[in-house]
Amino acid sequence: MIQAFGLTSNPRKELPPAVDDVSFEARAGRVTALLGASGAGKTTALRLMLELQRGRGLTYFRGRPLHRIAHPSREVGVLLGDVPGHPARTVRGHLRMLCAAAGVPVRRADEVLESVGLVSLRDERLGTLSRGMDRRLGLACALVPDPHTLVFDDPAGALSAREARTLHGVLRAHAAQGGTVLFSTADPKEAAHNADHVVTLERGRVVADQEAADFSRTRLRPRVAVRSPHAVRLAALLAKEARAARRSVEVVREGGNRLAVYGSTCADIGESAFRHGILVHQLADEIGDMGPGAGAVPAARQQETDGVRVRDVERPGGTRPSPAGPPHPASADSVETDPLRSPGAVGPRPGGPSSPPADAAQSAPDDGRPLGSPGHASPATDAATDTGADGSAPGAALHRAPGPRHALAPAAASASASASASASAKHFELREAPAAETAQGQRPFAVLVPGTAKSRETASALPPPISVRSAPSPLRPLRYELRRAAGVSTGFITGAAVLVVSAVTAVVLARVGHTPQARLLAAWPRELPLPPAALGAGLLGALAFGDEFRHPALAADRGTVPRRMGLLTAKLLVSAAVGMVLATLTVGCDAEVLRLFYGQELAEVPADWPALSAGWLGLVIGCAWSGVLAAGVFRSTTAGLAAVVAVPVVVVPLVQKAWEGPSVRTAAGFPMRVREVLLTQWPFGGERYVADVLRLVVQPVGGAMTLSLTALLCAYLLMTLRSKV
Repeated sequence: MIQAFGLTSNPRKELPPAVDDVSFEARAGRVTALLGASGAGKTTALRLMLELQRGRGLTYFRGRPLHRIAHPSREVGVLLGDVPGHPARTVRGHLRMLCAAAGVPVRRADEVLESVGLVSLRDERLGTLSRGMDRRLGLACALVPDPHTLVFDDPAGALSAREARTLHGVLRAHAAQGGTVLFSTADPKEAAHNADHVVTLERGRVVADQEAADFSRTRLRPRVAVRSPHAVRLAALLAKEARAARRSVEVVREGGNRLAVYGSTCADIGESAFRHGILVHQLADEIGDMGPGAGAVPAARQQETDGVRVRDVERPGGTRPSPAGPPHPASADSVETDPLRSPGAVGPRPGGPSSPPADAAQSAPDDGRPLGSPGHASPATDAATDTGADGSAPGAALHRAPGPRHALAPAAASASASASASASAKHFELREAPAAETAQGQRPFAVLVPGTAKSRETASALPPPISVRSAPSPLRPLRYELRRAAGVSTGFITGAAVLVVSAVTAVVLARVGHTPQARLLAAWPRELPLPPAALGAGLLGALAFGDEFRHPALAADRGTVPRRMGLLTAKLLVSAAVGMVLATLTVGCDAEVLRLFYGQELAEVPADWPALSAGWLGLVIGCAWSGVLAAGVFRSTTAGLAAVVAVPVVVVPLVQKAWEGPSVRTAAGFPMRVREVLLTQWPFGGERYVADVLRLVVQPVGGAMTLSLTALLCAYLLMTLRSKV
């Protein structure tokens, strides 16, 4: 169950907030639709609920806010926009990686693939999927941790009718198993056909909170679909009879032999066709769209007769029949100008024949629930009658003027409410705002806090602020990182390119001559700042974080990948292993190519190979770690690779200049002095390797690499701690 209280986004300069004081409920076992036109605030409301955007408000998922849930992905499955993921990753590989991140068995990937109908496309790349298959994959990603709640933003957007039915069928099945489903849409018919409950937003405010049946009856436009080979003749006949009977009937030709008749019934149309001998192939009731001019003030007035909404034409003299008394002058202000209400679907006004009296609404028992919150009956405190005290039209009471003076609140009656209050629970009534709302421009948060009246009195006057949370850290970081690195061919292509470039460079250097044996095996000319193997390792390290920020795969619902120490440790371990493999393969391939071209002489192993190997591995692994840390700090692959190149180009000259300056003491003999301090013999001559490592550190390149890694690690730790504060 989802309970949202007082969701309010931060103001946008001079513009009003995109979402202002939105409160509603989405119950378990039901599908709830968040309906609104483009710009109504649907996506902003969802982002505030998921703590992806700053603002104010409070959202409970089964009684707990999201920031108090240990593993949010196991409670809420979300898809906002397209499926985030590397376009070269396969569907099955992407789901297996998410299984590792969520800490669920890998077989769960095959289960959700079967449930959403993607088994035949499991080896397809994400970049080749159609829009419908992409939506199915997004649903599968949300279902991987088996969450209780699903939150989707316009899931059926740009889908065909068949694909939309399939997707909504899966959502309905999830709700039938006891889960909670909330989706946003801009199509009223989609909300009416696929949801059990509809919450309507307009300009960032809740204007309706209804059951789907009540929504279809009061806010959509019922029509009769007619198919006849004599459609033109039938349309003219219906219009003629409507004029004779002074009824408002709108006949719309939808192409071919199809008609859409608004304001009539199947019985009336069938009788007219039978009397005049017109053949009819189809005659059925439908829920139509909002119709032309739904957002404008209609020229005709509406009246409800025996449950069928029709439009009465204007009488001569500017009067119209009133269901509550004698006719009075018609006024444009007396019609509610809700863009979601069509001329043929206007509900009863407060004070009309279907509205309960004010004292009956106020006599509903107080169950301690906040006024205006879902499930509580809101009394209609405005004196909204058909005729005012001065005999004027009720336009002043029904006109929705912007401002804090009036507020719209749902009148959803509880089980213990009276019969009259229950009758008004299906409509939204205009009520007088409390004094606190008049002073501050919105309802105080005290009325949004569940509990007794005494506890609400001590609540804050405003909803609590919403702080943006980053994505959750993977529960199995090392397993996740291995599947992430092996799931895309970029690493293998980069490694193959490094081996080819190194072999060609080694052959060219041997041809030119004057290159030491160690540099020849590493394919490292003096003119280049780094060898190909080090550059390749740095690029792979930068891709470890950079691609995740470009294609966030850790959490399809939470945005970018967070900076976490567990994830960083896994990435450093994997990048170090990749760097060691790449360094070893490069030297081996270069030696084999040199032996093939020039004989065994150029492929001989140097005498001091232990120290050279340690330095070579340290250089490649250091470049890989520099790429990982820089990409994690700057959230960019380019920045990670730039940090790798900056070490020999910028940092090494600075360190060398400082190291050789006349005012600085040199560290000559530092390894020997450290060896004397240890005074212990390590097994298998370990002290010799320690001395070799220290000798590398005091070199300009080693010192520059150590300095860069230390600075990047400190920056990463600082940003990690800053995000936790």
